[in-house]
Amino acid sequence: MSIYNSDFLVIGTGLSGLLTAHKLSRLGSVHLVSKREARVSNTDLAQGGIAAVTGKDDDFLLHVNDTLKTGSGLADRRVVELVIREGPARIKELVELGVRFTKKGAGFELGLEGGHSRRRILHAADSTGREIESALLKLCRSNKKIRFFEDHAAVDLILDAHPAGTRPAANVCRGAYVLEAKTSVIHSFLAARTILASGGAGKVYLYTSNPDSATGDGMAMAYRAGLRLLNMEFVQFHPTCL
Repeated sequence: MSIYNSDFLVIGTGLSGLLTAHKLSRLGSVHLVSKREARVSNTDLAQGGIAAVTGKDDDFLLHVNDTLKTGSGLADRRVVELVIREGPARIKELVELGVRFTKKGAGFELGLEGGHSRRRILHAADSTGREIESALLKLCRSNKKIRFFEDHAAVDLILDAHPAGTRPAANVCRGAYVLEAKTSVIHSFLAARTILASGGAGKVYLYTSNPDSATGDGMAMAYRAGLRLLNMEFVQFHPTCL
């Protein structure tokens, strides 16, 4: 067993993990752990595009109402409004980081998908996720403050030990135990902050468009650490109409 120390440990190398690692690298060293090759993620497989208010005939309220209607009353309006209002800024950020969305004239080529009353789907041909994954991987691999650990599977979080019979108000995470596939050895990755960005759990189903690595590891680790898991019953199948 080896012990690896960093300021931040990020588990997962999809859009969330890579973008988080990039931002945290401004504050300290980052270890980025991926169960398979870093590219293997749901982000890399995503095709359609990203919905954001960028068209002249569109506005936040329209997008919010479309989303709430499509959600059949189950969506949290506060979350919907936050995500939609942040959308244009996040698109601008991705473009600045090297993501090349398909253009039309001086602007973006916007698609129209089910549930939307306006054209607001930004895409990179039909491989939007792959374009995002490629740009962020290139960015992170060139960053000397980020170290990749591919083919390393996070097994469990490292929590502070407490005397038998005591129950702390909250567990304190110190990192994670990580299994190296090549050697079958478990290593300790210690960090001041640990971020779970390990993706979904599509592989609990026999048929899924998710990669084999989507086994809900992060959810299980969080649950064992005492965190609450919400809305686990909501699973999107692709194509969405099925």
